Amino acid sequence: MAETEKLRIDKYLWAIRVFKTRSLATDACKAGRVKLKGQNIKPSAVVKIGDIYQISKGIERKVIEVIDFSYNRTDAKIAVTKYKDLTPVEETHAFKSVFHAPTLKRDRGAGRPTKKDRRETDDLLDSFWQEED
Repeated sequence: MAETEKLRIDKYLWAIRVFKTRSLATDACKAGRVKLKGQNIKPSAVVKIGDIYQISKGIERKVIEVIDFSYNRTDAKIAVTKYKDLTPVEETHAFKSVFHAPTLKRDRGAGRPTKKDRRETDDLLDSFWQEED
């Protein structure tokens, strides 16, 4: 690509696989979930090397620094080399802990839980969250 050609932020986020489609990247920018220096940016904002973006995607929060341009969507191994992940460890840990939380399911047809069952469930959940601290 020519050096004079500009790369839009929505296209860049799609190319480095932060968003599955370019329209999702565009919608995220319009909704204010992509920020540069704490300011909301438009989908047409020009990407520059060294820029640091804060991206909110559901409950996940990422901070990335642009290292190299990517005009087309490539495989994940190459896409990871185009940016540096600066997400704080606390944010990453908080996001991953959601997926490691115990999920409690009752057998189908077991009926409503008894008072004893509810107490055991509450004790189990309380012990899980206390170990994380």
